[in-house]
Amino acid sequence: MPAENPIARHLAQHPYLILDGALATELEARGCDLADPLWSAKVLLENPELIYQVHLDYFRAGAQCAITASYQATPQGFAPRGLDEAASLALIGKSVSLAQQARSDYLAQHPEKTGLLVAGSVGPYGAYLADGSEYRGDYQLPQAEMMAFHRPRIRALAEAGVDLLACETLPSFAELQALIALLAEFPALSAWFSFTLRDSDHLSDGTPLTQVVDLLNATPQAAALGINCIALDKVTAALQSLSPLTDKPLLVYPNSGEQYDATSKRWHSCGSGHPTPADHLPAWIALGARLVGGCCRTTPEDIAAIAQRCAG
Repeated sequence: MPAENPIARHLAQHPYLILDGALATELEARGCDLADPLWSAKVLLENPELIYQVHLDYFRAGAQCAITASYQATPQGFAPRGLDEAASLALIGKSVSLAQQARSDYLAQHPEKTGLLVAGSVGPYGAYLADGSEYRGDYQLPQAEMMAFHRPRIRALAEAGVDLLACETLPSFAELQALIALLAEFPALSAWFSFTLRDSDHLSDGTPLTQVVDLLNATPQAAALGINCIALDKVTAALQSLSPLTDKPLLVYPNSGEQYDATSKRWHSCGSGHPTPADHLPAWIALGARLVGGCCRTTPEDIAAIAQRCAG
């Protein structure tokens, strides 16, 4: 049976698919302490109701797709907290049910809305390492071991009923190859693939984007491709590189425009009046972006501004 392609189905009826914004930094803004290797997955253990509320606020802002709180949720990551695999997989399933409940509650109040999706977040192996390597891609794991790392989470997301997978913040071509091989074990699922970059022409590990996109063009289950969690001012140049390479829908969900200091592990504002994702939207759309949202430090207000621009 061929994979469902909810992105194609949505884009046949709507000009864009508006993604949500940051989850982890939004949870921090609401009082969560995420100075922890589990990052946002820690809140699945401690305060899942708050994750539900963030999802609901993004739907209210105009998001048409919620990305689950499973980016850093893996059995390997939960094991140091004393959770066995069954308990870990149950938490991954809970990340899906929280997003689905937010969608159901929003639709109960807005039955005219259609095409709302839940995408199961599949963060890279580098996110589990919690050392910033999802922005470098400087880790090595044999393909079979990489597939074994990702398989339980993908199976849990599939069994919980996600509409598609969000394989995101990927820095490594070898990991991309492993995920594509693994996706074939779930033939009913499609996925989007988004990357971090070294520059506008290369994946973080140095692989040319031409090679990356060639592989995804040959992958029927790859429903869209693009970039996330990169600096706001780097997006347009990256889209200029990607746009001529593929007919698949392009997606962008960059950071807010604030600057991250890796030494202090703090975000710094660029001052009042700095550009926002919505300010860049016309250029991104002109280059073929059809899925748009935000990553770190973006807020429901940012998504509302994107939704307004798209509606206009």
